[in-house]
Amino acid sequence: MIESAHIDTFARDSLPPASAQPEFRFDLPELHYPDRLNAAAELLDKMVERGHGERPCILTPSETLTYGQLQERVNRIANVLVKNLGLVPGNRVLLRSANNAMMVVSYLAVVKAGGVVVATMPLLRAKEIAYVIGKAKIAIALCDATLAEEMEKAKAAAPSLRKLVYWGKGGLETLMGQEGYETFAACDTAADDVCLIAFTSGTTGQPKGTMHFHRDLLSVCDTYGRHVLRANARDRFIGSPPLAFTFGTGGLVFFPLRVGASTILLERSTPDDLLHAIETYRATICFTAPTAYRAMLAKREGRDISSLRKCVSAGEALPKATWEAWHAATGIRILDGIGSTEMLHIFIGSPEDDLRPGATGKPVPGYRAKIIDEHGNELPANMPGRLVVRGPTGCRYLADERQKNYVENGWNVTGDTYLRDDEGYFWYQARSDDMIISAGYNIAGPEVESVLLMHEAVAECGVVGCPDAERGQIVKAYVVLKSGFSGDAVMTKSLQDFVKAEVAPYKYPRAIEYVANLPKTDTGKLQRFRLRELAAASAGAKLAS
Repeated sequence: MIESAHIDTFARDSLPPASAQPEFRFDLPELHYPDRLNAAAELLDKMVERGHGERPCILTPSETLTYGQLQERVNRIANVLVKNLGLVPGNRVLLRSANNAMMVVSYLAVVKAGGVVVATMPLLRAKEIAYVIGKAKIAIALCDATLAEEMEKAKAAAPSLRKLVYWGKGGLETLMGQEGYETFAACDTAADDVCLIAFTSGTTGQPKGTMHFHRDLLSVCDTYGRHVLRANARDRFIGSPPLAFTFGTGGLVFFPLRVGASTILLERSTPDDLLHAIETYRATICFTAPTAYRAMLAKREGRDISSLRKCVSAGEALPKATWEAWHAATGIRILDGIGSTEMLHIFIGSPEDDLRPGATGKPVPGYRAKIIDEHGNELPANMPGRLVVRGPTGCRYLADERQKNYVENGWNVTGDTYLRDDEGYFWYQARSDDMIISAGYNIAGPEVESVLLMHEAVAECGVVGCPDAERGQIVKAYVVLKSGFSGDAVMTKSLQDFVKAEVAPYKYPRAIEYVANLPKTDTGKLQRFRLRELAAASAGAKLAS
């Protein structure tokens, strides 16, 4: 390790031992960073030095910030952190906000001052926030005043949090206005100093803190951003993922700043909001989830979204039916991708000229991936198994014994079942815990979902295994119908027959339940574990009766 700039050594001390970490690869020349590196200075200060100071950087409904104006605000908050709140390099700082300019300013300021960002989803409740504060030993927090209620409750339950400042009601803004705060020399951090602890969504237990270095923030820009996304300074980025979600931070902050482009930030980003903003701001690159693309298709009548030239999908597998419908309507080939909080951003995904509809893509330049069996042996092409990957980023859990579950023999084990075809494309099958085993057959729930979504009546769906005395499990579908369709026996038979005609008949849903909506995370991911709980409960009720 390079000599750290951290005075507070908690983050570095909490890293997994080197033997438990994945093997990191820096095969591309652009990944050979200097030993001393501050990601905020690289992403922002160097852009201003290169003459981008007057270019628009952040666009919101209430204001536009140039690169130069953003730099000054970042400097002012960095000074507040150090001079008013006593931050020393290595301190963790909690950030809470919807997607707005102050969230980006605060994020970059913490990194520039040598702190460690811990950003949290706006919809988290006090108990969840307090857990994060306690796990990361956080003493300082910056928060949007609109989120004060839960923040105050969390503070009362988290004794380590000593300093809390809000923006939006004058508190932080007053401190920022002090004389001499307009300049700030970036902390001389090491490339491998921790600058971000991103917490997972906790769908498989308590959230895990994933630790990322200054070099990692640049690595995702110089791999996926450079070789797959291929954006330029004229682009305007837009999207729905929260900035506390690494898919959102990459797509709406790191990638645009790395090329001198601008980003459009929306505090509300429903499909209607996205369509309106794309039209209003002439956005060119959109980052959102598959469900949002599908919803926008139904609402795009009368909207001018012709400015769009690239669309990126991640967070959940992109159904081929959605890809084809979007392409037919817009002419845009959606860039599918798989990433994870542990890996920071997308590590498999192909550019427009090298993609296959329905496939996630090939490993992003700088990453390697393979499919292994339960014993760790690499599988040949066209055999499903566990996806493992390695590259310049990888899993480093914050003091968590689950590190051993994610890293095996130097590879990151993503928890996804994939197969690789003869041409090297990776095809998603399911989350490893989403495979349905019915009467000896292995059935991938997302594959059945993809077929159901091709039916004219289906708006959304989720497919899981339901306990069954005879077959072990049966395939059960939870279906949201489009307006004008009824969830009756006729519809059920229609959907079942439709699936049988498209894929092997044993994969058809033997049970279908019609629902008004599906359970999702704050980032729009389908919570299949909730559906599995519902299926198990309904199966138990039937047995009891």
